[in-house]
Amino acid sequence: MSATQNDKAVRFRALHEAPGAFLIPNPWDVGSARLLAGLGFEALATSSAASAISLGTRDGGLTREQALAHSRSIVEAVDLPVSADLEKGFGDDPRTVAETVRLAADTGLVGCTIEDSTGDPKKPLYDFNLAVERIAAAAEAARALPFPFMLAARAHNLLFEGGQLEDTIARLQAFEKAGANVLFAPGLPDISSVRTVCSSISKPFNFMVGIKGKSFPVSELVSAGVKRISLATSLYRAAMTGLLQAAREAKDSGTFGFLDRSLTTPELQDLMA
Repeated sequence: MSATQNDKAVRFRALHEAPGAFLIPNPWDVGSARLLAGLGFEALATSSAASAISLGTRDGGLTREQALAHSRSIVEAVDLPVSADLEKGFGDDPRTVAETVRLAADTGLVGCTIEDSTGDPKKPLYDFNLAVERIAAAAEAARALPFPFMLAARAHNLLFEGGQLEDTIARLQAFEKAGANVLFAPGLPDISSVRTVCSSISKPFNFMVGIKGKSFPVSELVSAGVKRISLATSLYRAAMTGLLQAAREAKDSGTFGFLDRSLTTPELQDLMA
């Protein structure tokens, strides 16, 4: 462990303990990471989907080695704390999840998220007890590290048909007792649900922006009790939308109006310095 990693870890933990909330955007490569750092964000997180697509595969298509190598490229690109979306921990059993956390720390990461979805459409969520055991193993591995590693546990039931808020809260409360430092539940339908979840747990809650109709202003999220606000794939989608619009304009109309909306190379270089 380097002093730099310890410093980043301490800074990252402090963000979770400070008043109010903080934004943690999700870069997908070195360039986007440096741009976000240049804008003054205090921490970054990878997005499993954006990372996978940037490397030419679908969400869930990266191996553990590929995901950690990609995370390392982000860590080494910026002087900021970086957390990683490590999906289900690249294995079903708790021991594999614990090993993933140890390897994440070796990569230079100071936090990660582990979710309770299996990747199997026929059975999308781990059974309650196994889901909790997986987080407990991850938390034990995180506590054994020589620096504060922020483990976020994600309850995904609201992303699947029939998901109920009561089940989300039950899982988050169990993950908290199992040792998770941050709780996370994508897909909350309204700000009232966000408030209910935040009042049901005592650890910091991470809200995920990126789902249309289920993304709320920072001021409302802060009032509801949210501590951390991640942007998932939304910035990547916005960037690719701009690329498609510019390319279509050039191809279909032969005009280049997008140049008037674009930053110049020196401006980009200044942000990435």
